[in-house]
Formats: sequence, structure tokens, C-alpha cells
Amino acid sequence: MAQHGNPVASSQKALMLEMKSLQDEPVEGFKITLVNESDMYNWEVAIFGPPNTHYEGGYFKALLKFPVDYPYSPPSFRFLTKMWHPNIYENGEVCISILHPPVDDPHSGELPSERWNPTQNVRTILLSVISLLNEPNTFSPANVDASVMYRRWRESKGEDQEYIEIIRKQVQATKSEADLDGVKVPVTLEEYCIRTKVPPTDDGSNLLYDDDDFDNNLDENGMEYRNFTDDGSNLLYDDDDDFNYNSADEGMADNYQDIRSNSQDNFTEDEFDY
Repeated sequence: MAQHGNPVASSQKALMLEMKSLQDEPVEGFKITLVNESDMYNWEVAIFGPPNTHYEGGYFKALLKFPVDYPYSPPSFRFLTKMWHPNIYENGEVCISILHPPVDDPHSGELPSERWNPTQNVRTILLSVISLLNEPNTFSPANVDASVMYRRWRESKGEDQEYIEIIRKQVQATKSEADLDGVKVPVTLEEYCIRTKVPPTDDGSNLLYDDDDFDNNLDENGMEYRNFTDDGSNLLYDDDDDFNYNSADEGMADNYQDIRSNSQDNFTEDEFDY
């Protein structure tokens, strides 16, 4: 008898539940669709660059590929958009602890607790990736040249602009892709934090997230903030690939500001020109 029963049936059910959860309560800054509606194992992810960061206005595509024994094994996350980042390989593969198999590898510099485990899910992956973009891990880089360039920018407190200029060019290059896809990229914090619930179809099922649903199910202020977890807490990523739970009482915008402030290495926007 297999350890987890029928792995295909089990993983498909898990992925269907996660997709429904993401339809009902999307993660801000992301758009999720299936590459093929008959295949639950390949998801296309569109990432919107967070406002007030170097990635603002960017539209980055990625492929999230799940194994048949998910969630016991981690998926892979590969950018389809060309990315220059210390933790992204040349082929677009993201190198992050949460996506590494849960094995004890003393040479990796990672603790087993920092790696994948079945309690992780697509939400934690998405939050980890967006945090990694803003705060690279330069201790075990996938792109050594990008890591050196990023550290040079950071240590110069923004005077060395080579890394930032490459990011700016990549962000600019994504705008034509967004136009082709008919996607309106959020550029303000208010637009970025809008949360929408996908309306049901006539047969009671949910459609995948659509930009045209942006104005539906909003509160009197035109915004609807959702919680990341069922217990009403929000999930934030920290430097050690661990996750901290913070009260959702202050709203999504405050939590977004926490992520942004951590990503700037204690610099302020007034210290140098982005």
C-alpha cells in the first residue's frame, strides 16, 4: 500500500481546495490561472511589483509546477519573465528554502525546519517569493554576479546604482507584456491591496481570478482586505525563511508596509534616489 494512498487523487484534491481558497481570498499582488484547465499541476502566476519598491509597475510571469505527491513534496517556481536577482537562476528557477525538499543537508546552510513541509501551501510560497524579491539572500546566491552587484548597492547605501538600473529596465520591459495580456498593473498601494472574491458561475463553481472583477465585493471605501490564514492572522516573511504571525486588526496596508520596511535594509526613500 502506498504511504499516502493514491497520490494523484490526493494531490488533485489538495490543489483544487487551494485554488478555490485563492479564488475566494486572493493574495494581494498576484493573479493565478491554470495553464490548462484540465491540468491541476501547472499554474501560471502573474506577480505585480509592489508599489514604492524597485519592482513597482512590473508584471512578472512565473510557472508553479506541482509534483503528483504534493503536498508531501514541494512544487517548483520558475519565472518566465527574465529576472536579475541573487536568488533566481538564469533559467528562472527560484532558489528559496521553503521550496527545498525536507532533507537534512548540513552543507546547504539551511535548517530542516526552514525547508518544505506539508503544512506549507501556495499562499506561503507566494508571500515568500514577493519578500525574496525585495530582500535577497546573498549568503547562498543562485546568481553570484547579481548577488555581488546587490551587495555593492546595499553597502554603498544606494550610491552604486548598477543593480537598480537593471531592475528598472526589466520592469519597463514587462509593460508591453501587460499590454498584450490586457492587464492593468496596480501602481498605488490602494490598488495593490484591493481584495476581490471571484463571483460564482451559474453552475455554482468559481471562475479563475479576472481583472474585470476588480470592482466587485468592495466595502464602502472601495477596498476589501482579506486575512491570509483561517485563524484571522496575517503571514509575513522574515530573513530566516521562517514565518511570523501578526495581528490582522491593523489591516492589509499596515502589513504591506511592514514587508516594505524590512526590504529596504533600514534605509528610507529620502536617503537616496531610486
